[in-house]
Amino acid sequence: MSEQTDNQEAGAVADGADAMAEQVLAEAPGEQPAQAAAAEFDSLEDTSSGPAAEGENLDVILDIPVTISMEIGRTNISIRNLLQLNQGSVVELDRLAGEPMDVLVNGTLVAHGEVVVVNEKFGIRLTDVISPAERVKKLK
Repeated sequence: MSEQTDNQEAGAVADGADAMAEQVLAEAPGEQPAQAAAAEFDSLEDTSSGPAAEGENLDVILDIPVTISMEIGRTNISIRNLLQLNQGSVVELDRLAGEPMDVLVNGTLVAHGEVVVVNEKFGIRLTDVISPAERVKKLK
């Protein structure tokens, strides 16, 4: 008796699935269900208003803080030599004197610049800004 009930339930589930498939096909005759969904999305229109909408999207991120750092140069040093450093020690870097510094934002190179002094404070004058296309090339 339970076998008969199980067979009836399985038949009902199969009939329900067949009915759903027929309904989808009836709504989009001659198209597969995935194609019908794609056609539905193709008919949607872009409601943004061009550059003004892009400006509104930018406003969301303008106040996000980022870390900007200026890098004079780098070097590799052993821990033994690092522990021997004292006041007045000189560490040789991989850059030449007068060579531009790197300007990094969140660790990504965005520009090169030179050190300037303004009102007795150090600053950086940007001499070369890396284009977004060049930054993407360096990621690869």
